[in-house]
Parts: sequence; C-alpha cells; structure tokens
Amino acid sequence: MTKPRAAAILMFVLLAAGCAFAQSQGKNKGPQLRTVVGQVVDKDENPLVEAVIYLENMTTKSVQSHISDDKGDYEYSGLDPNVDYQIYAERDGLTSSTHTISSFDSRTSVNLELKVDRKKADK
Repeated sequence: MTKPRAAAILMFVLLAAGCAFAQSQGKNKGPQLRTVVGQVVDKDENPLVEAVIYLENMTTKSVQSHISDDKGDYEYSGLDPNVDYQIYAERDGLTSSTHTISSFDSRTSVNLELKVDRKKADK
C-alpha cells in the first residue's frame, strides 16, 4: 500500500471515529428528567376532585403542591431522577399513604394512585 493511500485511509478512519463519538455525546446529555402522574381516589375508588397532592424533594426538603383536576388526575414533571421524593394527597381531613419515589427506580414516568382513605393525623 502506498503512503498517500495509507494516510488517506487513516484520515477516513479517524474522521469516522470522531463523528461516531460526537453523535454518542449528543444522545447522552445527562439524566433524563422524571414525571410522576396518577389519580387521587377515595376509599371506594371514586376520583377525588380538588384534592391537594404534596410532593417533597427529600434532598432539599422543598414541597410542591398541586390540586387534582376534574377527573382526580395530577402530574409533576421535570423531576430530577437522582433525588428521592415523597408524595401523598389530602382532602376533607383525610389523607393517603405516603409513597416514596426512589432515585434507584430507573423509570422516567412513574404512575401512582393515591387513595385518600385515612384520617389525617394531628400535628
């Protein structure tokens, strides 16, 4: 093989490797954000409208609250997948169990039904 041809092949291989590396870097822009969706229901599985859903970031201790829609549905999006969260719902003096969404759970979309069926504890 001649030196110019070997040099051209080497340049082509390096260029192809560089393109492949650049494409792989474009696909992995860090962790994909997480979404938590679900429905708030009463003890008889009926949707609860205007229930308050609390989502606590266990790292910062900040709490976000939403109100369930006319079908009892709720959604939190843009959540950090490397953080644990706790979520529960309340309505009319009743509360649901508290659920933990673990950072070890690799799902990008978590679906949780929150059943409001117990008396809220006095604090």
